[in-house]
Amino acid sequence: MASMRDTIAKMAALQTAMRHNGGVDAGRLVDLGDFGANPGHLSGWTFVPADLPARAPLLVVLHGCTQTAASYDAGAGWSALADAHGFALLFPEQTRANNPNLCFNWFQPGDTARGSGEGQSIRAMIAAMVARHDLDPARVHVTGLSAGGAMAAALLGAYPEVFASGAIIAGLAAGEASSVTEALERMRGQGGADPAELAARLARAAPGQKRWPRVSIWTGDADATVAPGNADRLAAQWRRLHGVTTRAETETQSVLRRESWRGPDGVVRVEKVTIAGLGHGTPIDGGESQAMPYMLDVGVSSSRAIAEFMGLASGEALRHAAPRAATRAPPHAMPYAAQHARSHAGIVPAGIARTIDQALRAAGLKG
Repeated sequence: MASMRDTIAKMAALQTAMRHNGGVDAGRLVDLGDFGANPGHLSGWTFVPADLPARAPLLVVLHGCTQTAASYDAGAGWSALADAHGFALLFPEQTRANNPNLCFNWFQPGDTARGSGEGQSIRAMIAAMVARHDLDPARVHVTGLSAGGAMAAALLGAYPEVFASGAIIAGLAAGEASSVTEALERMRGQGGADPAELAARLARAAPGQKRWPRVSIWTGDADATVAPGNADRLAAQWRRLHGVTTRAETETQSVLRRESWRGPDGVVRVEKVTIAGLGHGTPIDGGESQAMPYMLDVGVSSSRAIAEFMGLASGEALRHAAPRAATRAPPHAMPYAAQHARSHAGIVPAGIARTIDQALRAAGLKG
């Protein structure tokens, strides 16, 4: 199992990723503009297809570390899917003032608790989008990669009444960490509460909640950044919230394995998709969208499959895909915890803080 020093050392790969992702302009996305109270100090970008009918669905898309809204769209191909199938997109975007590596601060309670920080800013963006474009508030969904995936999980837990479903790619369970040290440990698959307790915490925070969002979870078994076991913890957390006790239905296709759990009505409430050989990133089909760091061409469009899971598109993307082993990507750490420690030195022991500082300087990420 990787040590903290190993995890932090992987940040040297970030400079290349930043150069690649920083070169993508806004593309098809439009600035959301003012959306009201913004306690998390986030930016927002949108894509609304021409002639979108009233009461159309909305998908919230959260990028990963070092990425921007536009770079994630270029890799994941969401705006093309939205155009083809008729749904609106909201891309919250992190700012360097919040996090130097553009990671959503999923491990900070002040950014994930209901009514506060980055989570509340995203909630306000959703309300603005629904009002401006006459979207269907009952068909709001969220997805994200890595830190964006962990933030998506946090949003599903904090605002379950807002979302019909969510998809978490290479992320972590809601409530897994509340400090820098815990974030690094959980990413490596170390420690953490029992998933049943993680589910109970969400249930206690929303005592009147009868309906929980459906959840699709994606992981690669070669992910050296967010241990694949985190996907198991996510699945266990959400199965408990849904009260699903049945055995998983399992489908295997080449390097892809899909496990799904149905509710009493026969609807899949939780699914987990594992891709053999996949490292840290969003699985894409290079014939449909643009491969780049952490957007990994495995012949499967996770975006298309997620859209189908959410009811945003029809078809059977997973059944008809030709999945293949991924070209192994350079290891990539979610750097937000280490970077954030510069301004929250009291959260970590002095020795760890020195290690982080030295690693950042060696990686060229700190002057």
